[in-house]
Amino acid sequence: MDLRGTTILAVKKGKKTVIIGDGQVTMGESVIFKSNAHKVRRLFNDNILVGFAGTTVDAFSLCEQFEKMLSKYSGSLIRSAVELAKSIRENPKGNTNALMIVADKTQLLIVTSVGDVIEPDDGVCAIGSGGNYALSAAKALVRNTDLDAKDIALKAMDIASDLCVFTNKNFVVEELSE
Repeated sequence: MDLRGTTILAVKKGKKTVIIGDGQVTMGESVIFKSNAHKVRRLFNDNILVGFAGTTVDAFSLCEQFEKMLSKYSGSLIRSAVELAKSIRENPKGNTNALMIVADKTQLLIVTSVGDVIEPDDGVCAIGSGGNYALSAAKALVRNTDLDAKDIALKAMDIASDLCVFTNKNFVVEELSE
């Protein structure tokens, strides 16, 4: 039985950073196991946002490890992400399947359960089953509208949920401002 969390999108535009996630958890390829999961959280005194996708146990574990690194490195986003990646690479856990988007007021990163840290080029990134749908919609909205980060995130996730059977419309949104 494979439980998976699905679509997470992050948008940084102007002085605002938003991470949004849908609420669907899917068992295998055909069963909606939960429809109102919260896969977006605030960490480190509400100064860090995290959204996670992938196999649920791996996603929760990755998030927990990241939270420990934030405590160890006084909330430094990049340092915590890099140290987590180094720790994962030094002590691989085998077949893990999770991704996170982490953000503070100035930076977005994707962190993987195999020890990668990736910074998106243009302030937009997405993970999970519907990630590519949400990413495409968000990039189009960033380039062609004057919408703010939150409105872009909401509209892009709505589009992704119309296209991806693993993404629903029970959105959880968290926002940081510079």
